[in-house]
Amino acid sequence: MLTQAIHHTLHELSDAIGQLQPHEYTHPFPQLRNATIGEHTRHIIELFQCLIYQYDTGIVNYDLRERNPVIQGNIAFAQQCIAEILSHVSRPDCTLELQQQIDGTMLSLPTNFHRELLYNLEHCIHHQALIRVGIMQFESVVLDPNFGVARSTIAYRQQCAP
Repeated sequence: MLTQAIHHTLHELSDAIGQLQPHEYTHPFPQLRNATIGEHTRHIIELFQCLIYQYDTGIVNYDLRERNPVIQGNIAFAQQCIAEILSHVSRPDCTLELQQQIDGTMLSLPTNFHRELLYNLEHCIHHQALIRVGIMQFESVVLDPNFGVARSTIAYRQQCAP
């Protein structure tokens, strides 16, 4: 179920950015503190990449992401990165150590691969909500009504629907 949700969400992202022109993908939006759709896409991709690339080490540190400008400037490359991520999310669960530096102190917490996949899914949806703010400026782009909406919110809305 988790990997299916990730596949669905990342395919939505890939489809959405695939509808954009290059100048739209790299356009800064004042509503997003001048961030671009490409920058938000890069951020999503790089957190997934950290988890996947660091899987074999047993230690995940999202602070060590690459911050590759090609992802935020090239739609086809971003879509290629998404496809690569999707080919690795079905790995077996394993124990991991999550490291993060906060205010000069390195924290180390126990976690696991599936927990971090769930974190990345929720993180992705959060950034898709921000991407949606930018994409709505372009009339030619068609998004799923639930693009950028948390699964729990979708379920709640369905429960409340007449």
